[in-house]
Amino acid sequence: MNNPFNPHNTMKSIKDINFSGRKVLLRVDFNVPINDTGVITDDTRMRESMPTIEKLLADGAAIIIMAHFGRPKKGGFEPEFTLLPVAKHLETLVGRPVLFTQALLGSGEPEQMARNLKPRDILLLENIRFYPGETKGDDNLAQQLAALGDCYINDAFGAAHREHASTAVIASHFPDNKYFGFLMENEVRNLERLMQHAERPFTAIIGGSKVSSKIGILENLIDKVDNMIIIGGMRYTFTKALGGRIGNSICEDDKLDLARDLMRRMDEKGVRYYLPVDSVIGDRFANDANTQVVPSGEVPDGWESMDCGPKSCQAIHDIILASKTILWNGPAGVFELETFAKGTKAIASSVAQACKQGTFAAVGGGDSVAAVKQMNLADQMSYVSTGGGAMLEYLEGKTLPGIKAILS
Repeated sequence: MNNPFNPHNTMKSIKDINFSGRKVLLRVDFNVPINDTGVITDDTRMRESMPTIEKLLADGAAIIIMAHFGRPKKGGFEPEFTLLPVAKHLETLVGRPVLFTQALLGSGEPEQMARNLKPRDILLLENIRFYPGETKGDDNLAQQLAALGDCYINDAFGAAHREHASTAVIASHFPDNKYFGFLMENEVRNLERLMQHAERPFTAIIGGSKVSSKIGILENLIDKVDNMIIIGGMRYTFTKALGGRIGNSICEDDKLDLARDLMRRMDEKGVRYYLPVDSVIGDRFANDANTQVVPSGEVPDGWESMDCGPKSCQAIHDIILASKTILWNGPAGVFELETFAKGTKAIASSVAQACKQGTFAAVGGGDSVAAVKQMNLADQMSYVSTGGGAMLEYLEGKTLPGIKAILS
């Protein structure tokens, strides 16, 4: 399936639109981590939507923000999933009061607050997933939300792969007044550049624990990349498929034939694929495990491969520096254990170095993003995606409902 974005589509950016005097329904991704004391521990997602909010405030718009938090299941208000901490933190980011009510649509209170909004007022609605109709893509809920404002902006790339009421269905109620926020616009433009206009050589670095979670990406990239570097736990399925000994390393035995088929197809397409030649192995899953470096296909029984070895890191470094476009999705090893984080950190450093030389590099996926942030290298990357699942589905070639709804 082709993505709906192409150079001939109108991006529908808010850049050249003046929203003065308008009530703007703004969908954002404020699904941020909050600790047991109600403190937000990472406000990256909130800060990344600030340019859109600041633009609307500067224009003199009234803003009605829709966001989700967690996965409430009961339907109706659930105190552990309230957006109250988000509302309080948003006030510090925008430097002005944020109106908020824990009452839900239908009670009259949110509707009254929306009617009374003045220019530059901000109203944050309670967790949009308190409504069962949100995840079902219910049009009745979309109509209730649409009645609150006179135009719609989607800035929630992290939820763009969901055909939910507030991310896709609502857009149909604003046929001439629906737009991408700056965050969404940036994500779409960068992904389109990556997948449709990549400068060659194009190298994909794909990791993760299981081949099964990355089948769609691997299959879609075979026709697009010059180099495929397969890392993380998923590489041991490929190593075993080639006859290697992998000890106790993670492996999907039911995917061995698939791994062979993928390698065959890459050979046929002229894609150069690289599996790490050496591995850092441990005798148990722990930071203080006994470790050694062995050839990747010679892992002894009782030992588990946990990271790329030094020869592999050097080889990957050389491929990265010879590339003009890079996609990195997934860690090189057990990144959460410092003992086995060297491979992931080495890739992060290599990609940052390539960017300094003019390479376009896109980074997505929890551990990959965590690595570049931990090393303070995020601002040296060309593009760090805010959406895990959304980016994965885009890379698989799927149409994202949140994008299609704005462009259609």
